[in-house]
Amino acid sequence: MDIEAVTDQLIAGISIDRGQAARLASSETDIFDLMYAANRIRRHFQGNRVEFCSIINARSGRCPNDCKFCAQSSHWHAAVETYPLMSVEQLAHRAATIAPAAVDNVGIVTSGVAVRNNDELDTICRAIGGIQRRLPFKVCASLGELTSERAHRLKQAGLTRYHHNLETSERFYPRLCSSYDYRKKLQTISAAAEAGLQLCCGGIFGAGEDWADRIELAFTLRRLDPDSVPINFLRPVPGTPLEKLKPLPPLEALRIIALFRFILPDKTIKVCGGREHVLGDMQSWMFYAGANGAILGNYLTTVGRRPAEDLAMVKNLGLEYAQNTAGRSPAKVRGS
Repeated sequence: MDIEAVTDQLIAGISIDRGQAARLASSETDIFDLMYAANRIRRHFQGNRVEFCSIINARSGRCPNDCKFCAQSSHWHAAVETYPLMSVEQLAHRAATIAPAAVDNVGIVTSGVAVRNNDELDTICRAIGGIQRRLPFKVCASLGELTSERAHRLKQAGLTRYHHNLETSERFYPRLCSSYDYRKKLQTISAAAEAGLQLCCGGIFGAGEDWADRIELAFTLRRLDPDSVPINFLRPVPGTPLEKLKPLPPLEALRIIALFRFILPDKTIKVCGGREHVLGDMQSWMFYAGANGAILGNYLTTVGRRPAEDLAMVKNLGLEYAQNTAGRSPAKVRGS
């Protein structure tokens, strides 16, 4: 396969097809040639800037869904902290303290199928408004299932982006989660888009899916047209059904990132959960493979790298990132 010709095709604005994607995913395509080309595509569409975000685990544990990779599911026996939805003050304080100056977005994330009631939604909306007014970050959220009415309320409160992962292909999804309908995920994404929210939508890899599933997910995402595509790698959690799965080899993980850059050339591709576990010493290669974003700091239930390490890595690569200035003190967000 002539990777250079396919790269020129993408830069000229012509998308690749599924056959081309399958050949790029195949071992017949040299991984280093693939990454070189993916990096060229990244530079053309995204320039030299990296987008960072940080997340707040705003409600943890006791989720009724049976996602086999998730430590927060009430179906499994993972050792995870559980607590109810944080207050407005707690959310504001967390936003002000967890997010380094390099962060573009701070995400409010809750466990469970959806926001449980209007009181919870009010709390989240008040926190969004306060953070958005007083801190130099955009606010995004991952709150599960979303109706059109709730999507519009969140937008009016100041939310800029909604995160809702498809996780994998529609074919493979029932093997990861039997308690939730894939079509409902698509409905939530549609509701968020209709409300004028930016979309953040991706998946998890190394959970038993094959390359056909990975390609199918990427093409589904291309149709949905999200702004940001998070790529997570399974980090098996003791007490969950996938606890004994072996991590993906680093070069396979890098091929996934590169493949997604080819299929989604103009999107922000963020490497998120599991990158430390899977990529190890090769983490800096994720940008050479086509990524232009990452989560800084800790994840929902696992510890990430120190932000200073990631920022030093990016600086050493000659990449750029946001340089926000601090907003007001966390205490002054109270009552927003």
